[in-house]
Amino acid sequence: MVRPHPAVTKENAFFWTAGAEGVLRFKRCTECALYVHPPQPRCPRCLSEAIEISEVSGKAIVATYTVNHHQWHPELPPPYAIAIVEIAEAPYVRLTARIVNCAVEDVVIGMPVTVLFEQVGPAWIPMFQPEGC
Repeated sequence: MVRPHPAVTKENAFFWTAGAEGVLRFKRCTECALYVHPPQPRCPRCLSEAIEISEVSGKAIVATYTVNHHQWHPELPPPYAIAIVEIAEAPYVRLTARIVNCAVEDVVIGMPVTVLFEQVGPAWIPMFQPEGC
């Protein structure tokens, strides 16, 4: 069974391929400094088309999480935690990602985490681990 992966397009390749360099990137408006995710051609706040690709620290905070006890794919044995994390530079930017290198019972809301990546097809999937791992 082939593990599903996101469709990498011209508009989102900067996000899905940045993990090859070990970094997390988002679009950012050069007029009002708003991080824009998911990627859009125009800033939703000021409507500027002056958007650049910006690298962030990869640090985040667990906003909420769930523990999956059902095996949905052979490569993802349960239990595993899936969290919504808030990006440090822009807490309004949230990603849904697995929490790895941590027992599921140790995951807590407010936990500081850092990004790491797993290549799946042409994409580098962001995952997060407790800070300091």
